[in-house]
Amino acid sequence: MPNFTAMAGFAITSMNTLSLRPPCVPRAKYTTNIRNSKPHLTTQFPIVTSPSSAKHIISMRFNGVNIRCSAISSQVDKEKAISNSDSFFANDFRPIMLFDGVCNLCNGGVKFVHDHDTKKNIRFEALQSEAGRKLLIRSGRSPDDISSVVLVEKDRSFIKSEAVLRISSYLDLPFPQLSAFLHLAPLFLRDIVYDNIANNRYAIFGKSNSCTMNWTTPPSK
Repeated sequence: MPNFTAMAGFAITSMNTLSLRPPCVPRAKYTTNIRNSKPHLTTQFPIVTSPSSAKHIISMRFNGVNIRCSAISSQVDKEKAISNSDSFFANDFRPIMLFDGVCNLCNGGVKFVHDHDTKKNIRFEALQSEAGRKLLIRSGRSPDDISSVVLVEKDRSFIKSEAVLRISSYLDLPFPQLSAFLHLAPLFLRDIVYDNIANNRYAIFGKSNSCTMNWTTPPSK
């Protein structure tokens, strides 16, 4: 079966799954391009959708191969999630740290941030919570993606090592200065270190059956 490369706003996550990101609410038909990566051939196919649903089934035949795909209008979902998550910043502009609620290392990190943030600049939500899922979509990430800590500010978000350093900049001295110093290291090197730790966090530090953080962040003063 040939391999395909996404084009024109489509992302193929597997041979059976296609993520659709149209710029507006789904219409009755879409036409887009898919390119066969070997050789570089281009074809067009129609996508029949249902106006009442953001998830669609696509059936097509390409180079003699029948392909059935699931298409999801994620742009529509993202705009809806952003609208639904605006309430998080309606009366409180403090950033929100999203963390893996069952990760022992992550919970320890949250406790560290909480203890060294005497001004209570940062709020917290587990990635697996309903609020966390909405904020993930707001940040342009999958609602099921728990691979990275995320710091969500009103107008932007940070992930991986950038999130860690941004969080540090909100803490008590000397962590803002340490954050500025570590920013001198190239981003790709910082993210390699972050990914190595994050990908092995359960094996090294273990995990809990549920989120162990049962306190709430006090309101801003």
